[in-house]
Amino acid sequence: MTADLRPPTTGHRSPITGQILELTDVSKDYRGLRPLRIAGLKVAAGERVAILGLDQTTAEVFVNLVTGASLPDRGDVRLFGRSTSAIADSADWLAVVDRFGIVSSRAVLLDTLTVVQNLAMPFTLDVDPLSADVRERAVALAAEVGLSDATRDRPVRELDAGGRFRVRFGRALALDPAILVFEHPTAELSVLEVADVAARCRDVAVARKTATITLTADRDFGETVASRVLALQPATGRFSGDGWFSRLRRD
Repeated sequence: MTADLRPPTTGHRSPITGQILELTDVSKDYRGLRPLRIAGLKVAAGERVAILGLDQTTAEVFVNLVTGASLPDRGDVRLFGRSTSAIADSADWLAVVDRFGIVSSRAVLLDTLTVVQNLAMPFTLDVDPLSADVRERAVALAAEVGLSDATRDRPVRELDAGGRFRVRFGRALALDPAILVFEHPTAELSVLEVADVAARCRDVAVARKTATITLTADRDFGETVASRVLALQPATGRFSGDGWFSRLRRD
């Protein structure tokens, strides 16, 4: 039976068009071997990009830059046409970061709560018991990311790595983000899980028309999820190995 990958209706987002993320001549020193450098990167609404060449520490620095959590030492990061340097205060920043969904092992799951309770947390902290409406929305997310009926009322601590990834994925989707960031998605997955998870990530992004940035060392995962695969050259900050043409022919 084919899964229904249509997103749950949230009713509070207007469509995003045009360029949604742009990095120009960016440099950020994080006490690594060298600063993180990005000579130029543009991501359009609905575009799916994979970036190879960032280790887990550097990927976290990248995520902080593109979400406006930190500012570059040099250069400019623009979100939805606005420089992150123009973010005025914490309330302003929260309004911006709300348009991101971050899928990362750094995202804390509450192991004693059920899968559905964890998925409900972006909607409410009143999860015991869940209201019928919130439970319905959480169950819809579980189905969308490929969590089976049997897992939904089990504590998260009973899930394998693939199940935990899917819970994080579902939570990242909950508020209907304009852009999803997958931060080293295969780091905790078994080899047998990777292909299925990658296909699910791609299919959900396509169904939602959501832009994605996948930061990974796994080229196969990147080529499955993304329509454009880039390899960062750390010394220059330039990208090479763009696989957009071969991917577009297959999409």
